[in-house]
Amino acid sequence: MEKPTGVLGEASTSLTDLRRGPSVFIGAFDNGWTLRLTSPLRFHFANDRDMARLWIEDRANPNSRGWMLDRTVQQQTGTYKDYAIVARLVDPNTDQFVVVAAGIARGGTVAAGEFLVDAHRMEDLLKQVPPNWKQKNLEIVLETQVIQGRSGPPRVAAVHVW
Repeated sequence: MEKPTGVLGEASTSLTDLRRGPSVFIGAFDNGWTLRLTSPLRFHFANDRDMARLWIEDRANPNSRGWMLDRTVQQQTGTYKDYAIVARLVDPNTDQFVVVAAGIARGGTVAAGEFLVDAHRMEDLLKQVPPNWKQKNLEIVLETQVIQGRSGPPRVAAVHVW
């Protein structure tokens, strides 16, 4: 039996919509729902006041800026490293499963989407997670090299299972 599906933009999505069933959140800084959902997680998005530097912060090492994107470099060269969060968890606000595929910039979001649909990437991930990962929440940090605005392959930078 097929379940009805739909695509909603961030501005037209309500908490009631999200409570109806599982959701997929795409994009980070242009999606308030993604930022809200990931903010309490170990890996979450952060930025400076001017939005000139954006990064994925690790609560286990909050002073590190290893997964940072400098917007000036991004805009001037089109060649930079981008980072993304891919997560699968039960959202405590909706009691529904959610999947996040969100890059700091477009290149990271593209890499996150590629990661989710590429069986070989998932096989690489399975080598890094415990056997019972399917019953747990999962969060992955990806990195990708962007050259002339095009994303390279996603690479797993970190994994957290809880």
